[in-house]
Amino acid sequence: MTESPRLDRFVADLSRLPFTLPDGPCWQIIGRIESLVRGALRAVGADYSLIGPGVAIHRSAAIASSAELTGPVILGPDSRVGSCAILRGGVWADRNVTIGPHAEVKSSLLFARSAAAHRNYIGDSVVGADVNLEAGAVLANHYNERGDKSISVLLGGNAVPTGLVKFGAILGDGCRIGANSVTSPGTLLPPGAVVPRLTLVDQLAPPG
Repeated sequence: MTESPRLDRFVADLSRLPFTLPDGPCWQIIGRIESLVRGALRAVGADYSLIGPGVAIHRSAAIASSAELTGPVILGPDSRVGSCAILRGGVWADRNVTIGPHAEVKSSLLFARSAAAHRNYIGDSVVGADVNLEAGAVLANHYNERGDKSISVLLGGNAVPTGLVKFGAILGDGCRIGANSVTSPGTLLPPGAVVPRLTLVDQLAPPG
């Protein structure tokens, strides 16, 4: 049986995280992000300001006045949040992260220099460093259309249950997600993967 990959297979510099990762496969952090970010708020440095309950923003970050941030949220140096963007449910954004106008990020980690440009949805996901999501790209985190909402991942040609019902994607460093593309729940993309525009990524779909 193929060994379940750890998060360092996707993200090279995990030392950037302000907390210790849970043991186990890469998806073990999903579902724990909110509590981990909340705990990390207690140790943010003097360069961060608390602008609301559970919301810590680096002094060099920029946030549009119409953006909505519901803690726990930690926004790193030189990061930007555009107009009408929503961050909720536990969000950690590393250095120089862009969350563009009308994007929504829920219970997710975004590493340095990653960008969700416009009208994106990132749910229950880990986005590696230097990842770009073009306008309208969605990391879907829930099987709304199925009676059985449990999420599996594809490993070595086999479907491996994660024990989760909310899990978007883990995108390795340097991934590129084209405009108006959708990744199905439980998507794992290795570093440098490219998803063309208008693509549905469903790794568990039967070959067609």
